[in-house]
Amino acid sequence: MNNPDAPIRLLVADDEPMFRSGVRAILAADPGIEIVAEASDGREAVELATRHRPDVALLDIRMPKLDGLAAAREIRRVLPQTAVLMLTTFGEDDYISGALSAGAAGFLLKSGDPRELSAGVRAAAEGAAFLSPRVAQRVIAHLGGDQLGRVTDARARIGQLSEREREVLALIGAGLSNQEIGERLFVGAGTVKTHVSSILTRLGLRNRVQAAILAYEAGLSPLDDGGTAPPPR
Repeated sequence: MNNPDAPIRLLVADDEPMFRSGVRAILAADPGIEIVAEASDGREAVELATRHRPDVALLDIRMPKLDGLAAAREIRRVLPQTAVLMLTTFGEDDYISGALSAGAAGFLLKSGDPRELSAGVRAAAEGAAFLSPRVAQRVIAHLGGDQLGRVTDARARIGQLSEREREVLALIGAGLSNQEIGERLFVGAGTVKTHVSSILTRLGLRNRVQAAILAYEAGLSPLDDGGTAPPPR
C-alpha cells in the first residue's frame, strides 16, 4: 500500500454468492478494508485483479474455470505486489502444499472465526504471514512425517538463530508485520526486515508462511485460542 491511510483494497473470489455476501457483511464494519472487486471463478479473479490491482486477493482454493491455486500463481506472476490469501476447508488438505508453492501469504478457514477474516487481510496487506490456529494445525499435520520428529527437527533448526531472531520468528508465527514486530521489540522496521531476511536465509525458508509454520512446529507460536505452546528447550 502506497498510502498508509488509504483502505486496503481487496478482491474476493469465490463461486458461492452467499459466501461473498457474507464476506462483504463482515468487512463492512472495518473502514480500513474496501472490497474493490468480486469474482465467481478463478479466471475472472485474474482478470479483475489485473484491472483493479488490489492490495490483497482472497481466493477460494476450488473454483470453476481456473482453480484458486492456478489463479494465485498467475496473480502473483503479473502482480507481485498483490498478496494472496487462500480460503480452505478441512476437506482440502491436499491443496495446502500447492498453495504454499503458489506464494500464498496465508490460509483462512471458511468456517473459522469471522474476526480472522479482517486480521488475515490486514496481515497480508502489511507483508505478514497469516495462519489461523486451526489452519496451522492442519498445515502441519498435512506436511506429514512423525509429529514428534518434526517438532524435534524444528527446535533443532531454530537453535542456530540468535535470541533476537527467535523472538522475531515467534512474532512472524503470530502473524505480525515488520512494523508490528518492531513496535513490540522497540526496534525499527528496517532492523526487523534485516532479521527476517537473516532468518529465511539461515533456515533455508522461501517465505514468511514457511517461517510461520516452522514457528508453530517449534512451539514458538499459539496453536489454539487457549494459550501458547511451550517454548523450545
